[in-house]
Amino acid sequence: MRLKFAAVMATAILVAACSSTPDQTASATGEGTFSDGDGAGTGTGIDRQVATGDVAPGSQEDLVVNVGDRVFFGFDEYQISQEAQNTLRQQAQWLNRYPNINVVIEGHSDERGTREYNLGLGDRRANAVRSFLVSQGVSDSRISTVSYGKERPAILGSNEDAWARNRRGVTVVN
Repeated sequence: MRLKFAAVMATAILVAACSSTPDQTASATGEGTFSDGDGAGTGTGIDRQVATGDVAPGSQEDLVVNVGDRVFFGFDEYQISQEAQNTLRQQAQWLNRYPNINVVIEGHSDERGTREYNLGLGDRRANAVRSFLVSQGVSDSRISTVSYGKERPAILGSNEDAWARNRRGVTVVN
């Protein structure tokens, strides 16, 4: 009887330790411009036409305003679309302009699927972005990757628009 009770308690503790709460601080207003259909897009919600010249060169804000810090992926995909390639080429040019800057590529997925599957998918997305940037002349040593899977959604919601915006790779100045 004690063994069964201990097993039930251990299972309950394990389940509680594995559960997580989505990041409630994520933007509910939306980020980025988005191209529907091919899973690609760019931007972070800052209107490039409104942006002023007050950003520090080589900063995260500079990347966001002048280049775009993210690309989007199709459902269950990690291939770089043509639109995403255009953004990543601009990111590579920007990174080559600032050779002392290191970046972290964050791989994200939508809320569907298991935690483990989404961590793997986020990892493949981050590494696809990294490989593309390296192919454009950015030193591999300047780029690290991390997968957040579905744990840090950009948009809260359970609909196609939210899912599409959460399937992304984000370049973050380190």
